[in-house]
Amino acid sequence: MEKITISFENCYGINKLDCEFDLSHKSFSIYAPNGAMKTSFAKTFTDISNEKESSDLMFPERITVREVKDENNTNVEADNIFVVAPYNNSFRSTKMSTLLVNKDLRQKYDDIHLKINEKKEILLKLLVKKSGVKKDIEDQISEDITFEKDKFYTALERIEKEVFDKEEPAFSNISYKTILNDKVLGFLNTADFKKEISEYINKYNDLIDSSTYFKKGFFNHNNASVIAKSLADNGFFKAKHSVSLNAAGGNKEISQQKELEEIIDEEKNEILNDPDLIKSFNKIDTKLKANKELRDFREYLITNMNILPELDNIGSFKQKLWISYIKESIDEFKDLIDIYQSGKKELEEIVEQANKEKTSWISVIEIFNKRFSVPFYLEVDNQSDVILKDDIPSIKFVFKDSKGQATVNKEDLLNALSNGEKRALYILNIIFEVEARKRTRQETIFIIDDIAESFDYKNKYAIIEYLKDISSEDIFWQIILTHNFDFFRTIESRFVRRNNSFMIVKNDEKIELIGAGYLKPFKYFKDNMHNNKCIMIASIPFARNLIEYTKDTDDDDYIKLTSLLHIKDDTHEITVKDLEVIFNDVFNKNITYEEPEKTVIDLIFELTEEIAENAEIKINLENKIILSIAIRLKAEQFMKENIANKELIDGIESNQTFELFDIYRNEENPDLDKIKTIEQVNLMTPENIHFNSFMYEPILDMSDEHLKNLYNEFL
Repeated sequence: MEKITISFENCYGINKLDCEFDLSHKSFSIYAPNGAMKTSFAKTFTDISNEKESSDLMFPERITVREVKDENNTNVEADNIFVVAPYNNSFRSTKMSTLLVNKDLRQKYDDIHLKINEKKEILLKLLVKKSGVKKDIEDQISEDITFEKDKFYTALERIEKEVFDKEEPAFSNISYKTILNDKVLGFLNTADFKKEISEYINKYNDLIDSSTYFKKGFFNHNNASVIAKSLADNGFFKAKHSVSLNAAGGNKEISQQKELEEIIDEEKNEILNDPDLIKSFNKIDTKLKANKELRDFREYLITNMNILPELDNIGSFKQKLWISYIKESIDEFKDLIDIYQSGKKELEEIVEQANKEKTSWISVIEIFNKRFSVPFYLEVDNQSDVILKDDIPSIKFVFKDSKGQATVNKEDLLNALSNGEKRALYILNIIFEVEARKRTRQETIFIIDDIAESFDYKNKYAIIEYLKDISSEDIFWQIILTHNFDFFRTIESRFVRRNNSFMIVKNDEKIELIGAGYLKPFKYFKDNMHNNKCIMIASIPFARNLIEYTKDTDDDDYIKLTSLLHIKDDTHEITVKDLEVIFNDVFNKNITYEEPEKTVIDLIFELTEEIAENAEIKINLENKIILSIAIRLKAEQFMKENIANKELIDGIESNQTFELFDIYRNEENPDLDKIKTIEQVNLMTPENIHFNSFMYEPILDMSDEHLKNLYNEFL
């Protein structure tokens, strides 16, 4: 991208904003006081990145315009925008795993798993058809055989011997879904059923033992039926072979399939129709009518009486069912087992190598550990799983103090951290996102919304250095929003060019971006106090501080300037000419002001009226200082006029505004509304008036509106 053009209307309080950013410059900063546009700007971009509509929350009926276009007049895509909120504890980068990918290892790993999965899907489709189990069949097989989920291949290896033995699949025609649903299993596990099925099985085994052809544990009617079918299917009788059955009266030679099946059926029916066995079954049968599932099971049993003896051990029966189904698909099972076992060793080697990898993910951890000052450090916990599988990356937190260190979980760590330290963990996730986008070469415009808020200076500078790193990437651009002037000034001095630093001007119609000012405010004041009345008045406390530092508070000029910041006996007599003389001496200048005979206090109130009437929100340091001076003068003037005992006023030697307030509020009938207003004056104005190079930034951060409203309280 070469440039972006932004056009917002009615977007979360932004009435109108049109601006353009030349992306040949990598980074831009916007200083906006609270309530001006910063949050609305970031929220609108968040909507774009989430492909969500924007609106004006207070006036939803207003038509919203939201356009961010590139140099080709094409909308910037959602993936090309990433908004960094001041703090979002729930944010987790979705791109973290891309940082762990060693492409060669991942490709080998994926190729092996792809081949294994292809064979697995073929087998599972056949097993779904045979068993009737459609949902989570893989987990069902694993749990039935290993008693654990996620052990599918372990389960297959465990039954491999049984699958490849020479026995025929005795239960391949039995529906797992029909006989092993929740209602049926609940019934089968009741004490009554277990007693009655045990009785049935004992009787059944006695009959098998006395059978002519069957033998318990080796050759029952299930085995016999399966063998008869298998012989026929394999052309045994067509090849003129015969079967010799051993019986008490001598061997019986059978050369026809039909004859063998008739003997088996006759023997089976003789057993299953035994009166005592039927009586035993009827005890079970009478209880199989409670609900539809049990009635369906009963009907299934009537036509599949051969499974009754298996119901004494449901766990064993489940395994026999799966073995029977798999025997029916033995070729597909063999294909899967062969490719799994051949790839297993290679997969283990890949995992071992993955654990040794020095990946970008490790680099992110190192960035965090080295740059940020927190009482813990981070380690990679599951690198191989994230490189090779789809596991979510996890971090091990090692908390440390002067006496030692301990690995802790995240919840315990958060309970021990300050808010700033918790925010550092959020920054970690932001770094993951940035580094992942760098890795995938994803062109991105970052909207950075007061990311350094609430950090101590060391960590704030760590963030600034990382933002500087972002600015060096050819595929990244950033618009940094802040209401902290100190942060704004710092990033301008580090990496955001002066021409790319903006402040906002806001009125009822629109918001505009103008070039940054006050980056060196005292030089600006000194260079412009001769031709700008507002700067001239705003320089009064500046000059007074310089006199205090270089001479002392008993200096005549210091005392005279103090009379312009408090209502004194001579306040209404000090002229612009008097101020001119003091400034020329303090600043070593040769200034000549217009209207030299005009009193300074009249000029202060004239300028304040103009400022208070202007509804435009503009970052203007001199206006805030003038408002603060005028407010305090008005407050003192009001209190002096309304204090009955003038001798108390004459006794004030210092802290005049506060002393006047103590006297006034103890008057017999003070104006309670004015008391509240004066309390606000004492709270908001002193620092603005006594400003210096160590704290002028907070004055800029304060809203003009508060000061204007406070001034109007005295009109």
